[in-house]
Amino acid sequence: MTLTVAIDGPAASGKGTISKRVAAEFGFAHLDTGLLYRAVGAKMLAGVEPIEAAQTLEAADLTPENLRTAEVAQAASKVATIEQVRAALVDFQRAFAARAGGAVLDGRDIGSVICPDAQVKLFVTASAEVRAERRYLELAGKGHDVTRDGVLADVVERDRRDSERAVAPMKPAEGAVVIDTSTLDIEAAVARASQFIRAALKT
Repeated sequence: MTLTVAIDGPAASGKGTISKRVAAEFGFAHLDTGLLYRAVGAKMLAGVEPIEAAQTLEAADLTPENLRTAEVAQAASKVATIEQVRAALVDFQRAFAARAGGAVLDGRDIGSVICPDAQVKLFVTASAEVRAERRYLELAGKGHDVTRDGVLADVVERDRRDSERAVAPMKPAEGAVVIDTSTLDIEAAVARASQFIRAALKT
């Protein structure tokens, strides 16, 4: 059985947590595609040219602990606007999506570009203010020197860049179900996502 679940949405919307939870619930493989762009962004910050960074990306570059800083997030958003970078990472993502046993991919353009034929397409979102507060608490809890206003500004700027880029802009895919997590706790959000996956498994 091959079932592809595409989960898109902006930063701190909850899509990553939802993706991990539903992948575990249904026994599917999970890929946080944002880590690919974060890894390229991190290599760029280290002095590697972005296209070269994407073309030479290795599994060892995807260590999440090193990629969750605000600086790397902004770098990821910047390299994601480069067409050659996106092209270098497309084949990897599509091969992952086609694996037997089912796969959940989360990112910005999974349902719209990477896997337009995915059986389940979700777009997880929340207000910028709610997402900024979540990200602020996450970063502050890890000891990063951040302010609420600064994190909100970063979220708004990243949204603008991701939604206005010429290549694969962030937007709900055709046929995607929008899940707004502004007022949902994680259990309710996961339950809502799971109901669409169960429906797809029955067809």
